[in-house]
This record gives sequence, structure tokens and C-alpha cells, in this order.
Amino acid sequence: MADWLLIGLFAALVALLLLTLFGFAVYSGLFTEVIVSAGLPPFSSITVAYKFQVGPYGDSGRLFTESCSISPRLCSIALYYDNPHTMSSAKATVRVRRRLTATSGPLVDPEKCRYLVGSILSEGEEKPSEEVVRMFLKYGFKIINFPAPSHVVMATFPYTTPLSIHLAVNRVHTALDVYIKERKLCAHPRLEIYKGNKIHFVCPLARQGDFYVPEMKELEKKSRAAAAAAVAEAEDAQIDITGADTLSENSSVSLETTTNSRDTSVATSILSPFTSSHSRDEVDNRSEHSYSESGASGSSFEELDLEGNGDGDGMAGLSADLGSFEDQDTAKAKWTKEPIALEKERGEE
Repeated sequence: MADWLLIGLFAALVALLLLTLFGFAVYSGLFTEVIVSAGLPPFSSITVAYKFQVGPYGDSGRLFTESCSISPRLCSIALYYDNPHTMSSAKATVRVRRRLTATSGPLVDPEKCRYLVGSILSEGEEKPSEEVVRMFLKYGFKIINFPAPSHVVMATFPYTTPLSIHLAVNRVHTALDVYIKERKLCAHPRLEIYKGNKIHFVCPLARQGDFYVPEMKELEKKSRAAAAAAVAEAEDAQIDITGADTLSENSSVSLETTTNSRDTSVATSILSPFTSSHSRDEVDNRSEHSYSESGASGSSFEELDLEGNGDGDGMAGLSADLGSFEDQDTAKAKWTKEPIALEKERGEE
């Protein structure tokens, strides 16, 4: 009996613990609906004390702790230049990474992610406290002013427990990605403002360049210069390889063409005395036919024909050649007949 009582008591405690954890997750925003919209930003121009960092987003907690320890009453802010949902964890599943690649651009190595973390010193026309500014400068923070963009893509999430941050990172950024992709918007970078019991997620649609701090602009400049140098080097290498191949091909072709042309000219010079007038006429007819066909598509042959007809030298040379061949044929026939006649006379005698 006592054993059953202990087992029942243990089961009740486990159920109570599970209910407590479930209630804590619900209170942190587990079932909160994420609503993404576009419109005016939830803040005006702000003055921020920040530290710029390059590396995994998981290391940003140290900067949050540092900025909050200087002035706990100020609102915290984080600004991500790469998609934090895609890059925040190296253990993200392949399915999620593939989906977000289409919405957030190419993946970035977590060690190369760029972001800043800090505190909002003042908002609007209010001036920040000089004492607070000196404290942040003393610990290596920098001061910058961000304007209020005219239009932004935004969403909010409850900030009631530390678990709210993890739930927001996994849910809100995904919803922002889908919203921006469906409407084909250009919204960057991403701001997280921790104000009261809410986390405001903001993606500017205007004045985006004003949210790039000097450190980020310098990195972008170096990245563009490196990319341009790489492209130029690749083009030079391709030109060198293509040029070498073209030269070798042209050289071989020209050599073969020269050799063939020489062989053809030699063969023609040897065979030309023994060519009959009939075969020569056929060759001329074929050549004229081929030139007439090719002349329909090009003007070079037509110009050559016109020059030959205009001077008259071409036809004269051709008739002279034909005449010489006829004389050769007549002499050859006469020379052949004379020995036959002599043989007949000797046989009769």
C-alpha cells in the first residue's frame, strides 16, 4: 500500500512539473501569433552606444550583459547585417536552411556574421546624458545616431522571460522572411529593440544606408574591392588561356592551308599542259557556277567579276590560254599522224 502511495505521489509531482514548464513556455510566448506588417517605425530617431562585432550571433550575449551593466534602465538594441535566424545556429536543419536561403540570400559563415549590440541613449529630440555617454565611451563603446525611416517591415513578440528571446529568434525571423519574399521587398538590416515587455523587430524599407555603421561600411568596401580583384584576375587568366589556344589553332590552320595551297599549285602547274580544252571548259563552268552561287551571299566575288569584265584582260587571257592549248593539241595530232604515214610507205616498198 505504501509503495503505491509513493508511486502516485511521484507521478503527481512529475505531472505538476510538466504543467509548470508548459505554463512557463506559454507565458514566454509559445503560442503567441506573430503578425508581420509594414508601416511607420515604432521609434523616432535614436542615439545609440554600440560595439561592433564579427562572429557567431551566439556570442552576442556577452555584449548585451556588458551594455546592460553600464546602465540597466536603458533599452537594449541589436542590429544584424546578416539574417540572424539563418546564421544564429550552426545546428540548423537542412530543411530550414534551404527555405531561408531563397528568402535571405546566400548563406554566410557564422564566423563572418556582422552585428552590433548596445543601448539606446536617447530618442527623438531628447539629448543623451553626458555622464552616461562618458561611461559608455570609457568601456569602448561608440556613439551613433540612427534616423527614423519612413517605412519599415515590423513585428513584435512578448519579452517576459529569457525563453522569449529564443522563441522570438526561431519564429519571428522566419515570419519576416516569408513576408519579405512574398512581396519582393528589399528590407535590411534587422533591428531588435528590447523595450519594456516587448521585443520590436524592425526591417527598414528606406534610408537603409544610414543604419550601416563605419565599421560595416569599411568591411563592405574591402569585400567589394576583393571581389573586383578576383573577377579581374579570373578574366585575365581566361584571356591568357584563350589567347594561347587561339594562337596555336590559327598557327596550325595557317600552316596546313599554306601546305595545301603549295601542293595544289604544284600539281596544277604539272598537270596543266596535259589538260584538254574540254576539261578546262568544264572546270571554268563549274567555277563560274560556284562563284555565282557564293556571290549571292557576299559582295567580294561580284566586285572581282565586275573588275574582270570592265578591263577585258580576263577574257583575253582566257582565250589566249585556250588558243595555246588548241595549238598544242593540233601539233600533237599532226606529229602523231606523220610517223604512221612513213611506216605505211615503208611497208608498201
